[in-house]
Amino acid sequence: MRRLGKWIGRGLIGLVLAIVAAGVALVGPVDDRPYMRSAYHSNTLVRLDASLASQPRQDLRAPVRAGWARVKLTPTIGANADAPERGEFRQVPLAGFGARRGAPAEGVHDDVWVKALAVESGGRRVVFVGSDLLIIPREVGDAAAAELAREPGLRREQVYFGATHTHSSLGAWGEGVVAEGFAGGHQPGVRIWMTHCLVQAARMAVSNLAPASLATGSFRAPGAVRNRLVGEAGRVDDEFSVLALKDSKGEKAVLGAFAAHATVLGSGNRQFSGDYPGQWAAEVERAQGGLAVFIAGGVGSHSPRTDAGKDFERATGLGTKLAAETLGLLGKLDFQSEVELAVVGTEVELPSLNPRVADDFRLRPWAAQKLLPVRPMTFLQAVRMGEAVWVSTPCDFSGELALVLKEHALVRGRRLTVTSFNGDYIGYVIPTKYYHLGGYEPQTMSFHGPATADYFEELIRKMVDGI
Repeated sequence: MRRLGKWIGRGLIGLVLAIVAAGVALVGPVDDRPYMRSAYHSNTLVRLDASLASQPRQDLRAPVRAGWARVKLTPTIGANADAPERGEFRQVPLAGFGARRGAPAEGVHDDVWVKALAVESGGRRVVFVGSDLLIIPREVGDAAAAELAREPGLRREQVYFGATHTHSSLGAWGEGVVAEGFAGGHQPGVRIWMTHCLVQAARMAVSNLAPASLATGSFRAPGAVRNRLVGEAGRVDDEFSVLALKDSKGEKAVLGAFAAHATVLGSGNRQFSGDYPGQWAAEVERAQGGLAVFIAGGVGSHSPRTDAGKDFERATGLGTKLAAETLGLLGKLDFQSEVELAVVGTEVELPSLNPRVADDFRLRPWAAQKLLPVRPMTFLQAVRMGEAVWVSTPCDFSGELALVLKEHALVRGRRLTVTSFNGDYIGYVIPTKYYHLGGYEPQTMSFHGPATADYFEELIRKMVDGI
């Protein structure tokens, strides 16, 4: 009996030591080293400086050409067999809420779209590609960019991806525990269909290039957005940014960006829908014709404010209100037939993965990579049209960070818009001062640690100053 007790005791000690060893191997302290002393920082600055140096030194106003197009993204569900090249699937889940547990979509409330605006001036070209999607996954962004490089010959910085961030559009595009947790089980064909729609919309927009005029502006919508992370203790970016194009016949295309999450429709919804951005676009198009494209702004920590009612009533109400403000602004804008256009982009080397299991402890990068198949490089880009600068980011970028950057730009005579989901996804980028708060954004979704916000802020400042 004593011998048995010794064996059990030794076994328990061994088990405890094995658990401790596994813990040491899997978990380590949060990496809070100064980012400006890192190799990823210095390597990225070399790339960014080279990109900025390649820009023409003389800015010239030149005639504007523009074109736009749309492609229906809504898949056909209930097909006998998947045919992704035609958007036909037996079933597809909606992306955005883990509470849905990958349940298949049950129908279509309103269609979801990919819409593109091509702008050209002085031999420079950019194509804005907006999609009614939660995000544009890296695999889809890369595949679409490669196709657009082949035809019509667009460099990566000339393709400005964005998503509305609706939580009621196609899922099943991601692999791994995290992606499949909020987007449903992986279906490779969904990526094929998404890529096809992005590419077709962009190519058609370029093929439609013709003489046009351009205007930019914005309005405030404080009643439409709130800070969901810290409430009244934080700031809110309530600016709705607008880029408008008008062709020789007077038809308009409008690009809008706003910082409120497209989560008016909750996890109980099982129908495809563009949420309030889709309603905004439908109302603008109904009133003036043409095309209306929505791209999520700095939606990190920012939720929508709506009137009382059921989900779709509230989404329609918010979209309609923002559309009315947009239409009023369009009537006041000064359209210019000539504009200075500049485009710059750079690959950004990222800090190591840093998802936390407790306040000061993280999964070690090798273990985190198993859950979060995020690549070590991502992309930032900036487009300047006269005094207006639009910057795209690969994340849920914080509206509070966007405010700080807008103030920086304004002092330099620039009006800045920061958008999210540019063809990659690296989690949330929120102010460093909030990093040690608990919960979803700071702890679960801040993939790359406390240095990311300050690092990105520096890079975007340099882009704004240099473009």
